[in-house]
Amino acid sequence: MKKIRYFLVALALLTTTFILIRNSDPGPQFLDAQFSDIINYIPERAKRNMEVSEVDVAWHLDHSLKTINHICEALEASNPNTYRSNFNFSRMVVFTMGAFPRGVAESPQLVRPPKTISTDSLYLQMEEARKNLKRIERLDKKVHFKHPYFNVIDKGQTKRFLKIHTDHHLKIVRDILKN
Repeated sequence: MKKIRYFLVALALLTTTFILIRNSDPGPQFLDAQFSDIINYIPERAKRNMEVSEVDVAWHLDHSLKTINHICEALEASNPNTYRSNFNFSRMVVFTMGAFPRGVAESPQLVRPPKTISTDSLYLQMEEARKNLKRIERLDKKVHFKHPYFNVIDKGQTKRFLKIHTDHHLKIVRDILKN
């Protein structure tokens, strides 16, 4: 019985350490690799694979960039003094795993791409995203926004979310381009 107790305590400590490391606040270049991927995928913007996604590559790129930009604006508009830490089981699971399941959530209207997505628009949104991410670095750690599924998340959690969300859509793009 003692061995089981020690094992469970060790497992809890290991899990806690893993969660803290995975959810720590990354530096200002935390999306640089994803931005490089987005730029590399822009020439493939019209490609589509209905077995993978109902929308084309451009939709996923545009949605990812819109999400980054709108969330950065929401962080800037928030009042850090009103932030209250909160627990959200779904957020904990997704942030720990570092991935979203596909086809579960629907994106809010605000970050859905238009019917026609121009190449120039993707490049402009990319530049805006880079500037926005630099700006949020200077903001208080308690700036926040309300996520439709994960409740209120602060700046560090938001950075984690943006990385997971962008990776999610880039994986879909890679799968579209595989076939």
